[in-house]
Order: sequence, then structure tokens, then C-alpha cells
Amino acid sequence: MLPVAWRPVLAIALGAVLGAWSRYYGEMGISYLWGSDTPLATLVVNLTGCGAMGFATRVCFAPRVHPEIRLLWLTGFMGSYTTFSGYELDSIHLRAAPLWGADILYWAGSILGGWLCLELGQGLAGRYLDGRRHDPPPPNKQE
Repeated sequence: MLPVAWRPVLAIALGAVLGAWSRYYGEMGISYLWGSDTPLATLVVNLTGCGAMGFATRVCFAPRVHPEIRLLWLTGFMGSYTTFSGYELDSIHLRAAPLWGADILYWAGSILGGWLCLELGQGLAGRYLDGRRHDPPPPNKQE
């Protein structure tokens, strides 16, 4: 039996591994399809990450969600999958090129698109949770 103190650590670690793999393979696929001359892969990860964060926060803070599930998805997976440090690094490279137009488009796309995707994710989660409210509750398990 796993000691209780290790459960949060393992939940975060598992989520982080899954998030890192998702980010890596997602960026590799996007770079393969669209080329690696632009930071499109980072932009796509940031936008999908914002949408996923909106969805995950709404679902993970719903009643009856176990704290380790929250840690797995919000701290582990999302913390590993999304970072704006890659965004900043790409912005610096665009400014150094100098590709000011691309830099401004990238900045605006990340900020505004991220906000819109976060709202979309929360809206989708709300619709999902509203639909689940009509499902019968799970049976009580005696432990």
C-alpha cells in the first residue's frame, strides 16, 4: 500500500510527465507540419493550454473531485504543458530578427487568444457539468 504522504507527489509527477510529453510531441508535430521558422508551435501550446486550463479548473473544482486529481491535472499536467517562458523567449528572437510585426501579432495572439480560449474552456466545462447534473449520482461505496 502506498503511504498517504506520497500520493500528492506521485499525482503531480504523473501529471507532469503527461504534460511534458504532450507539449513535446504537440510542438514536434506542429513544427513538422508548419516548419520551425516561426514560434507557431509555442503559440498553439499556449492557446490550447489556456483552453485546457479553463476547462480543467472548472471541472477539478467541481464537487466530489479528489484532491489528488486536482494536483495531477492542475499542478502536474498544466504546469508542465503550459509556460509563458517559451513565449517570452520566442518574442525576444522575433524582436532580434527584427520582425516587429510578427512579434506584435504573436504577443496579441497569445494574450487575447489565451483569454478567449480560457473563457471557451470554462464555458465548455460549464456545459459538461450542467449535462452531468442530470445523471444519477454514483452509488455510495462503503470503505
